[in-house]
Amino acid sequence: MHRAVGALIAVLTAVLTVLGGAGTASAHGALVSTDPAQNSVVPKQPPAVTLTFGEGVTLPSEALRVFDPAGKRADAGTPEHADGRADTVQVALRGGLADGTYTVAWQVISADSHPVGGAFTFSIGAPSASSVSVEELRGTRTDGLISFLYGTGRAVAYAAFALLAGAAAFVLICWPAGASVRRVQRLLVAGWVGLLGSTVVLMMLRGPYEQGSGIAPSADPAPAHAHVPVDERIYVALAARLLLLAASGVFLVLLVGQLGQSGTDAAGRPRSRSRLGAAGLTLAVGLSATWVVTDHASEGAQVWLALPVTALHLLAMAAWLGGLVTLVAGLRQGLAPAAVERFSLVAFISVTVLVLTGLYRSWREVGSWDALFGTEYGRLLLIKAGCVTLMVGVAWISRSRLARLRTDAEAREGGSARAGLRRSVLTESAVAVVVLVVTTMLTSTPPGRTARADASDPRSPAASAASAAPGRTVTLKIPFDTGGRTANAKGTATMRLVPAKSGGYTVRLQLAGTGGEPADVPEVRLAFTLPARDLGPLQVTLRPDGAGRWSGAARLALAGDWTVWMTVRSSDVDEATSSQRLPIGG
Repeated sequence: MHRAVGALIAVLTAVLTVLGGAGTASAHGALVSTDPAQNSVVPKQPPAVTLTFGEGVTLPSEALRVFDPAGKRADAGTPEHADGRADTVQVALRGGLADGTYTVAWQVISADSHPVGGAFTFSIGAPSASSVSVEELRGTRTDGLISFLYGTGRAVAYAAFALLAGAAAFVLICWPAGASVRRVQRLLVAGWVGLLGSTVVLMMLRGPYEQGSGIAPSADPAPAHAHVPVDERIYVALAARLLLLAASGVFLVLLVGQLGQSGTDAAGRPRSRSRLGAAGLTLAVGLSATWVVTDHASEGAQVWLALPVTALHLLAMAAWLGGLVTLVAGLRQGLAPAAVERFSLVAFISVTVLVLTGLYRSWREVGSWDALFGTEYGRLLLIKAGCVTLMVGVAWISRSRLARLRTDAEAREGGSARAGLRRSVLTESAVAVVVLVVTTMLTSTPPGRTARADASDPRSPAASAASAAPGRTVTLKIPFDTGGRTANAKGTATMRLVPAKSGGYTVRLQLAGTGGEPADVPEVRLAFTLPARDLGPLQVTLRPDGAGRWSGAARLALAGDWTVWMTVRSSDVDEATSSQRLPIGG
């Protein structure tokens, strides 16, 4: 296993090198443009509102809603693809709309099967106050309970697949006699039942998950004309998984009942073991495909390569993690050191595959240092990499205890060594649970490239906030420290948000050094996010107003706990980003 540690270090170094030099890519489900444009003022009423995305999207029944300044619906008809283009959504507007600010709320299903949504505003004639509330925009976010249950179902499905595929692989490769061991049989059944049950639950929850509704049916029946399209790919994938599970049930019966009972082939292996191995591999590849074709690998760059690489990553994960659980059960049944030795080789190969495929996936889904450390996806990926590294370290301890077990077994004193090996394997298994949870979170988190592209693309209005009635003046102090040695590298920024007559806020920012003197810096960037609504970052264009003073405008009309992100650059190389909670309204 020491070779695995060396390989991991070498490949992680390569990961960092690749991430440092990777470029950008198109975003998954990013909103590219809107007509009318966000925050624009049009002289007369447009006939419809049209949104264009960076990829094809599926439209729930209320994918696009428009509210007038009084909070009443201004759209008419059902949202549809404009001119039949899958990357657009359009809804007609009622005739005779009055001047003022209109709020557009949208939610679609991206091509990688995840709901994405947001809101923005435009004005007819002139801007005005708006009474649109957060509750009226609830459709731009999936119901919290449904999201939790759906995420839990996905986590259970991953764990059950790892247990089912990993236990079967362990029996076929390392311990054929384990097919007759009751503990191992229970693991196989638990994996099969868990995957079956979680798949059924996911099929039941998928509709509410896409529509942003709750578990209880709505009190208001949908209009008769309202067609509720669904993301057909995910349903096809889940149905295919059920069919494969039916075949897997037959496979498990044969695995338990026939392994080692049908003679041997030319290599001296049981014929039934060879046939079952081929059948098991086919089923495992098929089951892994039901995830791959609906996740991040199915969209973006190099799909032809990303699909098989992601499937291989999932299979290696199952062989390692599911095998660990089976190893724990085997150690309690007096598993021979030779079987543990064979699994050590399987684990080494699995780790190598995981790291290599993880290298490619990290480059494809993250792509830069900025996205690695500055996005939720990147941070989750770092946590997963840390857990895998920890597992490799514990596996090294298991390897040394295996050598001791072999020596003690020859002296017929293997009890203490076996107990130590069991403890280290249990530790590996515990960390494996964390890896599975983080993996599930990664599959439901926009890739780092996507999050960074949405934040930086000036065409994208996906991060804009809805406009509402202006509130009171807000003052906030934000400390900053760029780490530089110049006088302007450290201090405090005082930000004042003053309600504007046309709606939104005027932003006034004053930077002061540690001694209270104005801190004159070459650049300040400001952005706002509303995590509870998945809105933002809303970028603010700041203008210098003198030494250490900047001003701009921001539409932060929705009440809630906003977060302000301030980036200060004090020199060509010294820069730092600070954040503060910013309650608005209430």
